[in-house]
Amino acid sequence: MAAAELVHYELAGGVATVTLDSPSNRNALSSALLGQLLDALQRAGADEAARVVVLTGADPAFCSGADLAEQRARNQAGAPTGFPLPEVLRWLWRAPKPVICRVNGAARAGGMGLIGACDLAVARERASFAFSEVRVGVVPAVIAPTCLPRLAPRAAAEYMLTGEVFDARRAVEIGLLNRAVPDDGLDAEVARYVEALQRGGPEALGHTKRVLRELPALDFDVALDRMQELSRERFASAEALEGMRAFAEKRPPRWAPSDG
Repeated sequence: MAAAELVHYELAGGVATVTLDSPSNRNALSSALLGQLLDALQRAGADEAARVVVLTGADPAFCSGADLAEQRARNQAGAPTGFPLPEVLRWLWRAPKPVICRVNGAARAGGMGLIGACDLAVARERASFAFSEVRVGVVPAVIAPTCLPRLAPRAAAEYMLTGEVFDARRAVEIGLLNRAVPDDGLDAEVARYVEALQRGGPEALGHTKRVLRELPALDFDVALDRMQELSRERFASAEALEGMRAFAEKRPPRWAPSDG
């Protein structure tokens, strides 16, 4: 019997949409789902037609975190934890293309790590959020590397220690989300970001993602020297020459959507 499809991949208009689809357990991160998710993300990364990746969930939830029923069974069998979540978070964090998280509903625990790992995140106002790990006696450890860089420190302490639920507007205030929109405005807001991202040069976007990810850890003078070198390389690149030519000719560059 073929394994159930728990993650869907769809490519349209330069957008690879990856959807968690296990609504019976609110898109929990089982080993099977995570394996399929990593495969779908890697497919999106390799797909030359995909300019932007959108990660979302099948309603009503975005992601409820780890599949605790699976983990309890592993504990009873004396088996080690088998969730490949770090590989998924690593791919999202270092993805060669921009990744938008379309948060369609509740997010908990590991689902918060997915949001933090994406470049941009938009949620329905009715979505709710919680670092619920401590309430079942575990630690928000694996997701900390993707969430802590996004969150205001006091807010991180508040919600990771208490496990309290907070709403989408609060998630924007503390840095977890870029935007919270009315329920019927989610797709329009995601489309707005997609269109804006597709106007950027694909190579330039990839380099900019690396700058955002790596520069904060560098010494100031080292960072300045590296950025000067990168700037020189990019101004001489074929992509930049096309972009500047298009600007002078008052037309979109060849990678961008047509204004018509």
